[in-house]
Amino acid sequence: MADLIVNGGKPLSGTITPSGNKNSVLPIFCATLLTSEPVTLKNVPDITDLDKLVAFFRMQGSNIDWDRRTGVMRVDHSPFKQALVNDELPHDMRSTVLLFPALLHRLKKISLSSNAKGCSLGIREIDPHLEILQALGATVTEGDPLVIALPAGFRGARHWTDYMSVTVTENFAMAASLAAGTSTLINAASEPHVQDLCSALVAMGAQIEGIGTSMLQITGVTKLHGTTITINTDYHEVVSFLALGAITGGEVRVEKSLPHHFDLITRAFQKLGVVVTHEGDTAIVRRNQRLTIAPTFTSNLLPKIEAAPWPYFSVDLLPLMIALSVRAEGTIHFWNKVYENGFSWMPELAKFGAHVVVSDPHRIIVFGNKPLRPAVVDSPYVIRAAVALTMVAAAIPGRSVVRNAEIIKRAHPNFVENLRSLGADLDWK
Repeated sequence: MADLIVNGGKPLSGTITPSGNKNSVLPIFCATLLTSEPVTLKNVPDITDLDKLVAFFRMQGSNIDWDRRTGVMRVDHSPFKQALVNDELPHDMRSTVLLFPALLHRLKKISLSSNAKGCSLGIREIDPHLEILQALGATVTEGDPLVIALPAGFRGARHWTDYMSVTVTENFAMAASLAAGTSTLINAASEPHVQDLCSALVAMGAQIEGIGTSMLQITGVTKLHGTTITINTDYHEVVSFLALGAITGGEVRVEKSLPHHFDLITRAFQKLGVVVTHEGDTAIVRRNQRLTIAPTFTSNLLPKIEAAPWPYFSVDLLPLMIALSVRAEGTIHFWNKVYENGFSWMPELAKFGAHVVVSDPHRIIVFGNKPLRPAVVDSPYVIRAAVALTMVAAAIPGRSVVRNAEIIKRAHPNFVENLRSLGADLDWK
């Protein structure tokens, strides 16, 4: 793993064009396997998880032409082999589960010898994926390996999930698009990247109603066709660079910011004294904003930012707000309603001098604007936590080290280059 060396204390200012959304491109790329016609993807980010999927598809015979400079990828799965070359799926990434519908559609049976690893936020179970596939016609045989089979193709079904899972919803959308009959998913996830996948499937010929809501209704079609799909901007990256501008006192403009997703994000920034404005599709944080936690009208309660599945404030953005709060005047309560291990990196914040009380695995209280100092910190295997630690380091004069920060490359291929363009002094070691 690589470390980030950060010489902080410099206001970061400039204009950034964010990369394509990692959480959109991975399921969309997996969905291209549902058709044997050519598909062209544009604005494709150069990320490590995608490298693994590309290698897997090429090993299976698919033709993939990826121009990393322009971000254009042309995919042709017509030569895809009818058996897995190595009898197993790619390891070391959670997005492997997104291959299940297309592989079952093509191969009729897959075997799982081990679960893919995604990140250290907590346990990520496979059961909801198996339940969805079983509801849509698959059979599951327990054992080592665990065998999933699709003897007669996907069939339409109604299913109500226990909770709003992004990848479960995405697997439902892919499988139901080719199922015989109509399928309904209740308690569906509705994050922007889920919407992006559904829109991509529609562009391939799927019939999906309810995109962006908690109930999807999909009428299956006999086949999907080729198309051209542009990957939307990564709103996580948009918020990351706005937060970096705010915490360092600079002025940052982020283009292609998807302002229709920003209402709640803007309100979270406001709770920390940061005003975000938009000029068209460009989001702006002005320089020298005073970071002050806004008091509540209910005076006996702390100000609070709580995160849960969309359309709540995104749990993946919570670390960025925590980093900002460390520099803000006042006290604030954060509540992560999704991951049981989402605050495991708080001891690393404390190395900078931050005052944080961990109430329980899901809640913390930050006492902001305490004296901070450069530090050597260890990043967990969590993308946004690594970004948050880098944010704090960038705001403190002196040399800090964020160890094991390479996970940032899983979502932000040009993170260091973009920060340097804003005036940051940092590099990989």
